[in-house]
Amino acid sequence: MSDIVRRRSSRNAKLAKIPLGIAGRAAVGFGRKLVGGDRTEINAELNEKAAAQLFAVLGELKGGAMKFGQALSVMEAAVPDKMGVHYREALTKLQAQAPPMPAATVHRVLAQQLGTGWRDRFQDFDDTPAASASIGQVHRATWSDGRAVAVKVQYPGADEALRADLKTLRRMGGTIASLLQASDVKPLLDEISERMEEELDYRIEADHQRAFAAGFAGHPRFLIPKVVASAPKVVVTEWLPDATPLSAIIADGLADPEGTAQLRNRVAALLTEFHFTAPHTVGLLHGDPHPGNFMLMPDGRLAVIDYGLCGPMPDGIPAVLGQMVALLEDDRYEELTALLHEDGWVLPGKTVTAEEVEAFLRPFLDPIRSDTFHVSRRWMQRVAGRATDINSPEIRTSWSLKLPAEHTMAVRVLMGSLGIAAQLDAEVPFMRLIREWVAGYNEFRAAS
Repeated sequence: MSDIVRRRSSRNAKLAKIPLGIAGRAAVGFGRKLVGGDRTEINAELNEKAAAQLFAVLGELKGGAMKFGQALSVMEAAVPDKMGVHYREALTKLQAQAPPMPAATVHRVLAQQLGTGWRDRFQDFDDTPAASASIGQVHRATWSDGRAVAVKVQYPGADEALRADLKTLRRMGGTIASLLQASDVKPLLDEISERMEEELDYRIEADHQRAFAAGFAGHPRFLIPKVVASAPKVVVTEWLPDATPLSAIIADGLADPEGTAQLRNRVAALLTEFHFTAPHTVGLLHGDPHPGNFMLMPDGRLAVIDYGLCGPMPDGIPAVLGQMVALLEDDRYEELTALLHEDGWVLPGKTVTAEEVEAFLRPFLDPIRSDTFHVSRRWMQRVAGRATDINSPEIRTSWSLKLPAEHTMAVRVLMGSLGIAAQLDAEVPFMRLIREWVAGYNEFRAAS
């Protein structure tokens, strides 16, 4: 790939290949079944080809297409087993991989952002990218003072591509949701759009990371790499030596479930703790929970990278969310329903009853029924299936509900954390962390 595809018409044509390709392969597969082909073998082959195309298109386009794919990848544990391993592999690749941009393009961006003498700021620079993100890729280098650093370089045209993709993906949302057997993807796209402009300016990301590094400085369980330099399209941070990617821990867990259980439980607990503690510690929520952004250091600390998508929470996790958890824990659905109406969770002109709210939410509440909860793929698949069953009476309740904009990121991060915990097949102390870090929960308990 010579550069990120910029023209909207070209990007739309590539994105259109996904549903068109699936339809074409389905027709061919149907024909093969009619003439006596093995149904299981044909279905597996079709799934594999569709998954490969999904990764190829979303990864090649980068921009909003890849960002959308990365967001979906967190929930790969909810993909039904009948879809096979192919979608999991394709979506997981989007967590840290994509076709790279040429070295000449990288050098041009560095010269524009750090000056024509940019090489003087490094002792060495590796032209082969170490990782890819949705709007940029990361290179390993050595800073002038000898420090190993990670250099994130934004793809030229990423801003145009991101805006074009989000507009197109909105139109294709129903098709993609159906393909992945996922729920409505519109709220996800709305939130990505809202934070898009901030992500395109790496100086904002650098400021977020500086705040996290200061807030968690010297922390015994978390490590935030320091920012070395920043510009609108380039950010340089400390390299994390000998770090084990979370994706590798997930893979090891699939290969050796019993032997890695203790490690996976610890990592899942650290990840969840980080999300619960960050708003209180920093006044910000890290809003990009996918395995590519988390690594385990040799000393046992969880390292966290990529701060382009952060949400302000100056007073910690909103108290109303803690109050809702307390009401759910006690099955106080009359009070909860009144609070949902009051706080804007019910669409204007709509009403829901306490009985409807209880029936709708009960399948999702297992994690708060005990101090710790085992988040498994089977549980995620059951919950996801329930949430998307158009024949269930609860789906009609969902049509009367909405997610308030001010809570969208918090809920998405919670779902992302659950998705990663399911990939880890791990035990997570949700209620212990809620009691310790969610002020609204404790305040409501004390008042009650």
